[in-house]
Amino acid sequence: MKKVFYPFSLLILSGMIFMSCTNANKQSSTADAGDSTEVTAADEGWITLFNGTDFTGWRGYNRTDMPTAWTIDDGAIKISGSGMGEAGAKDGGDIIYDQKFKNFELTFEWKVSEGGNSGIFYLGQEVEGKPIYESSPEYQILDNERHPDAKLGKDNNRQSASLYDLVPAVPQNSKPAGEWNTGGIMVYKGTVVHSQNGENVVEYHLWTDAWKEMVANSKFKDWPNFLNAGGEAQEGYIGLQDHGDDVWFRNIKIKILD
Repeated sequence: MKKVFYPFSLLILSGMIFMSCTNANKQSSTADAGDSTEVTAADEGWITLFNGTDFTGWRGYNRTDMPTAWTIDDGAIKISGSGMGEAGAKDGGDIIYDQKFKNFELTFEWKVSEGGNSGIFYLGQEVEGKPIYESSPEYQILDNERHPDAKLGKDNNRQSASLYDLVPAVPQNSKPAGEWNTGGIMVYKGTVVHSQNGENVVEYHLWTDAWKEMVANSKFKDWPNFLNAGGEAQEGYIGLQDHGDDVWFRNIKIKILD
C-alpha cells in the first residue's frame, strides 16, 4: 500500500478543527443541561407583556385606567375575587393589554384558588356597552375539581384550556388549584391552537364554514362580533377575565408570527 504523507501544517489545521468541533459539542451539551447563559426572550423574538412589577401596557376594558381589584402579588398579576361571579368587585372587571395582535403565539402561567374561574380572551374588540366576551374567543381557566362549570357545557368543553363552551381540551391535563400551570395560545391565519402543560389540547379554525356552523349551534349565535372574531382586520386585544375568584397570571409573553 502506498504511504501518503500530509504536510505538518495540514495536520495542525485538522487538529484545530477537531478541537473546535469538540468544544462546540461540549457547549451544546452544556446548553442542553441548562448550565450556559440563558437566551433572553427578546433574543428569540419574544415580547414580555407583563414585567412582574407594575401594570405597564395594561388597562381596564373600555376604560383608560386599571381596576383596583387587580394587584401584583409576588411577581404575578392577581385578580382578588369578589365572590360575586361576573357581577364583579366594587372596582373590578376585565383587563386588556393595550395593543391589538393578529398572528401570534402567546405563552403564560396561571393558577386558581379553590373553586376558581377565569379566562384569557384573544382577538377581542372594545365595543361600548358590550362585554369583551361577546367579541372574543376564550381560553378557559378553571379549577376542574371544584367549580361546577367543569360538569356543565358539552363533552367537558368548559374545563381548563378549552375554547370555552365550544371545543373541549383533550387531553385534560390541568394541575390542582393552587399549583401553576403553563398555557399557550397560537393564532395564525385563522388556525388556533391551545396548549396546556406542554401539550396541544385544542385546535380549531376561525372564519371557516365549520366555525360558522359551530357558533350557529351555540349560545354565541346571536353575537355577530363573536362570529367575526378579530373584526375586519382579524386582530384584537388579549384580555384577562374577572370572574369573581382569586386567579394569578405570570410570565406572559408573545411572539409575533409573520
